[in-house]
Amino acid sequence: MTTRVAVLDYGSGNLHSACRALEAAGASVVLSADHAELRSCQRLLLPGVGAFAACMEGLRCVGGDELVHAWVDEGRPLLGICVGHQVLFEQGLEHGLEVPGLGILPGTVERMEARRLPHMGWNTVQAPADSTLFHQIADERFYFVHSYAVRRASSDVHAIGRVAWSEHDGDRFVAAVEQGCVSSTQFHPEKSGRVGARLLSSWINQPMG
Repeated sequence: MTTRVAVLDYGSGNLHSACRALEAAGASVVLSADHAELRSCQRLLLPGVGAFAACMEGLRCVGGDELVHAWVDEGRPLLGICVGHQVLFEQGLEHGLEVPGLGILPGTVERMEARRLPHMGWNTVQAPADSTLFHQIADERFYFVHSYAVRRASSDVHAIGRVAWSEHDGDRFVAAVEQGCVSSTQFHPEKSGRVGARLLSSWINQPMG
């Protein structure tokens, strides 16, 4: 049976490229903001591009914050991408403002301290040995576009189950997370070619529960 993946449409994210990538990875995709329609699917993808605060506002406008919390509380598989990954954390610090996130993961999203920003282009990821998301994916490069991240210095990030790291210009940051039913990536798997498709396929085909 084909896995049905819901993509939450709240006005942010590379929605159509994400949908195409999921379909290429073998999923049947539902792009919607309608909660009932989304909840008929087995998995949920949370996209996001741009500013942390704008994404949180967009989420709240469609009740996406409530949907995501309920989804995770029920133990249903969720994948956050880029700012969709960032808003899963406790807060974002942008332009001197502290913006509450969804608080599903511990940690703070802040501006990176690299000399060259944004971090844009292909970079390697160091995944934990017991990673499911990166199963049989090693020494590959993924596509990043961002200036903010959960950095190594975040005191709470070490409480997360499984963390994959990357480094840009001497600044180490969280590249991906796996904690229970929640997975998320700072990079864009939908823009990462064949290796991104393999990662999406791995997530789509992970056993439920």
